Amino acid sequence: MDIATFLHMLHEDVGPTKQTAKKHLIHFTSETDYLACKDELLRMKTALTGLSGVQPLDIIHAFSCTLCPDTKLKDFSSKTRIELDTKISLNRVTGRKPAPKRARILSSTRTRTIPWGVDQIGAPEIWSKSVGQNIRVGVIDTGIDFKHPDLRNSISRGINLLNRRLLPNDDNGHGTHIAGTIAATGRYSGIVGVAPRAIIHPVKAFDQNGSAYVSDIIAGIDWCVQNDLDIINMSFGMKTYNPTLEQAVMNAYYQGKVIVASSGNDGKKKTVDYPARFPQVVSVGATTRLGKIAPFSNRGSQIDIYAPGERVYSAWLGGKYNELSGTSMATAHVSGVIALMLSLKPMSPLQIKNALRRCSFSLSKRVNARWQPGNLNARRAIRAARQE
Repeated sequence: MDIATFLHMLHEDVGPTKQTAKKHLIHFTSETDYLACKDELLRMKTALTGLSGVQPLDIIHAFSCTLCPDTKLKDFSSKTRIELDTKISLNRVTGRKPAPKRARILSSTRTRTIPWGVDQIGAPEIWSKSVGQNIRVGVIDTGIDFKHPDLRNSISRGINLLNRRLLPNDDNGHGTHIAGTIAATGRYSGIVGVAPRAIIHPVKAFDQNGSAYVSDIIAGIDWCVQNDLDIINMSFGMKTYNPTLEQAVMNAYYQGKVIVASSGNDGKKKTVDYPARFPQVVSVGATTRLGKIAPFSNRGSQIDIYAPGERVYSAWLGGKYNELSGTSMATAHVSGVIALMLSLKPMSPLQIKNALRRCSFSLSKRVNARWQPGNLNARRAIRAARQE
């Protein structure tokens, strides 16, 4: 493969700003060619400014960039394959306007608030044994409110994939809400998350409207793997299968990363969204305060575990709090419990999934010979982790 010629053609194609240009993925069939091209790309970026917008994705041996539909690169080499990038959205959630501070205190210790979901899964019962100490959770979402008092002590390095020169500040609220459920500290006031000593690494892949490209999600997964995070929380979904996303998920899984994703909020009885549908992912459905499957939650045998997802109280922008409903919120509870499990002992993604499935509380009183997904419980999850 003539790498220099390829990169010069790429520079000419991505350099001009054209209205018809769209985001694409350039896949390399050979890892050797990809690595050689990546090295040359990094060397040539200063001279060929058009290449500055080309982003290497090590986890799938591909480049992400903006190309014109009639790009000549499509016919350049049999060693590359060009794919049009697609969009993905946060799972639609229901909610109200941001609630005032401490608006709904469902369970409290002194001046701290333990939201009902954290309480229902029994997390406070095992904080004497595990608080998720030093477990690193990548939250691929809309970013985080760095100034929120309940999150200041939970945040470490993150990345803004929409503008790498900026911090991953949240301009939507969804990412902050997810982070609060996982690891809010609430040392003196405010809320406490499931794993209050876990460390959140915010990965901003979604814009203000809750929209992202699949390439941004893959870049987020890649960043989490490169930085050796333990858990990747993905509270979003898409209806259609995407082989490139599956490749990224599989590669992260085989490198020992536990991936947790929401099943979707369409109320479907026999199917779930991607990436939750991939077998390498812990797929999460939502329950109500009464411990029943939420009407909006996708459900069925493809779910691994159910967790609280109705009117979940958590952190919001501007140091505020908000109630949201959705499988996104349920997913955050599961990521928090996994942090509690991993803090006690190292476990593989498969061991985590098996333990969660085995330890859940049944949702049905009827005796059924076939396994069915049940409700999350932190105490039983910790016990199952010790048995793995």
